[in-house]
Amino acid sequence: MRNATGIVGVLLLLLAIGLFGRYRYTRKTNKIIAAEKERSDNLLLNILPEETAEELKEKGSATPKHYDMVSVLFTDFKGFTKIAEKLTPQELVEELNHCFLEFDFIIDEYNLEKIKTIGDAYMCAGGIPVKNTTNPLDIVHAGLKIKEYMEHLKKVREKKGEDYWELRIGIHTGPVIAGVVGKNKFAYDIWGDAVNTASRMESSGVPGKVNISGTTYELVKDHFECTHRGKIEAKNKGEIDMYIVEGVKREALQVETVEA
Repeated sequence: MRNATGIVGVLLLLLAIGLFGRYRYTRKTNKIIAAEKERSDNLLLNILPEETAEELKEKGSATPKHYDMVSVLFTDFKGFTKIAEKLTPQELVEELNHCFLEFDFIIDEYNLEKIKTIGDAYMCAGGIPVKNTTNPLDIVHAGLKIKEYMEHLKKVREKKGEDYWELRIGIHTGPVIAGVVGKNKFAYDIWGDAVNTASRMESSGVPGKVNISGTTYELVKDHFECTHRGKIEAKNKGEIDMYIVEGVKREALQVETVEA
């Protein structure tokens, strides 16, 4: 009887140890799975806006959406090719990364969405994926901040006797379609005439200045000091009214300071 009781006790002990081990293994596995899921979700959110990422996870696809008012900003470095010839590929990437990281911080501050970089060009937009009415103001503020950063970088480089890049910045506001297309290497993008016009604002812009279209000007003129450049010829667009943003109007700055 004692032997039987002892055997049962040993078996129960072994069973308890086994169950506890299984519990620990399951708990550890679940933690790993949760950590990996969080990591993959964060990676997805680094590529796509949250709203689009959630739709992709739920449906396996994301429906492109129409937006009536989106402000698009393009930047491009003047003389990039000439300076790039003097740098190694690694140095070139480091230089671009240094600038684009700062641009990322700036657009995050103004609630803008980074769309993509193409070589030395940087593209972002306001009013997507969540619609808002402040995007023309937000994007001009960001453009001025980017301009200030590049001016600072230029002074630092000049003191060291180093080459520097001057930046063209172009902005336009209008309707776009935004979303994800294709099935491989998902990328959030925007399409429409507003995108093409913003690109022309940049390519026709004055280096070191924030160049905006007449459309954007009408939406921000009460907040920013602007100089009319006149009607400027833009490739495939004909003549377009363009303005240089000189800075924030004093009265607008006082209101923003009070609100802050």
